[in-house]
Amino acid sequence: MILKKIIIKSLLPSCMKPQKVTVPTETRFPASSKDTSSQRLSLSDLSNSSMVSLMSDLSSTLFGSNIHIFTHKELKNITYNFSKTNFLGEGGFGQVYKGFIDDKVRPGLKAQSVAVKVLDLDGKQGHREWLAEVIFLGQLKHPHLVNLIGYCCEDEHRLIVYEFMPRGSLENHIFKGYSGALPWLTRIKIAIGAAKGLSFLHEEEKPVIYRDFKASNILLDSDFTAKLSDFGLAIDGPQGDETHISTRVMGTEGYAAPEYIMTGHVTAMSDVFSYGVVLLELLTGRRCLDKSRRLSREQNLVDWAKPFLKDAHKVDRIMDPRLEGQYSIEGARKAAALAHQCLSHNPKSRPTMSSVVKSLEPLLGLTRDISVPFVYVVPTELREEKVDHDDEDVVLMSSRSNNNGDNNSYQREEKSQSRRRGRKGYRHKYRIRSSRSNAVYSDTTLYKTLGTSLYSPKGQVLAR
Repeated sequence: MILKKIIIKSLLPSCMKPQKVTVPTETRFPASSKDTSSQRLSLSDLSNSSMVSLMSDLSSTLFGSNIHIFTHKELKNITYNFSKTNFLGEGGFGQVYKGFIDDKVRPGLKAQSVAVKVLDLDGKQGHREWLAEVIFLGQLKHPHLVNLIGYCCEDEHRLIVYEFMPRGSLENHIFKGYSGALPWLTRIKIAIGAAKGLSFLHEEEKPVIYRDFKASNILLDSDFTAKLSDFGLAIDGPQGDETHISTRVMGTEGYAAPEYIMTGHVTAMSDVFSYGVVLLELLTGRRCLDKSRRLSREQNLVDWAKPFLKDAHKVDRIMDPRLEGQYSIEGARKAAALAHQCLSHNPKSRPTMSSVVKSLEPLLGLTRDISVPFVYVVPTELREEKVDHDDEDVVLMSSRSNNNGDNNSYQREEKSQSRRRGRKGYRHKYRIRSSRSNAVYSDTTLYKTLGTSLYSPKGQVLAR
């Protein structure tokens, strides 16, 4: 593609005032991050006037036809004017609403539910964070990164349109009790998916540091596949002889690596530390910071749990009690040891995210200590008693129709005895029912219901 002098109206369509920019000839665009990721557009490129001109048509020129530019009116319509009934949640960027798009909104659009994120102009993030999300997610495609569908940059409005993730964030499931406690293998599956997303970012030819890895930024689809979202704080990582990036400390308290907080130096290993915190949250079911805990030493999850992670025989003391023991002991110990490595104060002692993936994947095959679902069976005595009771009622009814006189006293006596046995049976049944515990569902049952690849039908054995 050869470009000469062109006039652009904005940094992005309708984002800036008209200006003239001269573009050098023979400038070519990367087809995708897989082709030549070193040519991937980054935020730092925006200081180069020639690169500014290349963004005159963000959808068709740089990212291809898969990214759509929506009008604010279109996004109002698909969210029913950002109604409360369509409200999904709120974060540092702003509020998120559910919408629905199809080819009636824009020809060629696949009919699907979407999430529309609206930038809060008075919030913690601004245009820079909005632009970072569009630039990174517009170019980076991976099964464990949320899919960007389009955006809106109209007047002061800044919106982003993503694929809709029906199970919401990981935070909702491990801290807010959505749909009960997550089973052990589901937690491992989520941990693996999130690790693959980070590994992809770190291993790009032009690496990306996520910088805000936390439970609320991990979204789950209907099959509990984890995808990273919210790239507002993402930055390009060090290249060549660079060892780190110096930047203002950003992120979420409790997840940030200690060296990043102390010096402002950030590397891929900073993301690894944050990953270790989330892995620890999955194991314990506790938030990384919880000021509501009575004992001050338990308020910081990493400080409290680290001594237990070093001793394999103490790991069970920190495991989420909502799992009710339904987890692989060997798997839990290996996951705890991995978390301990990720949380090392020395960045060089932490594993790479690709190593994390390799360590976690075998844990899906460790199911020895996970029992089958609990099923309550009515005691044989109670069933036989009920059958006998019903039979006696039939006999008594027959007797009434064929006998009279002397038999009446016999019928009354039998009926009285039957009622006494019935009352006894009811009390017996009540005592058993009151002693029942809540049903415990195994991962196998969950995956069979969901139809996931983790369910292994009877007769098949998961690879170890």
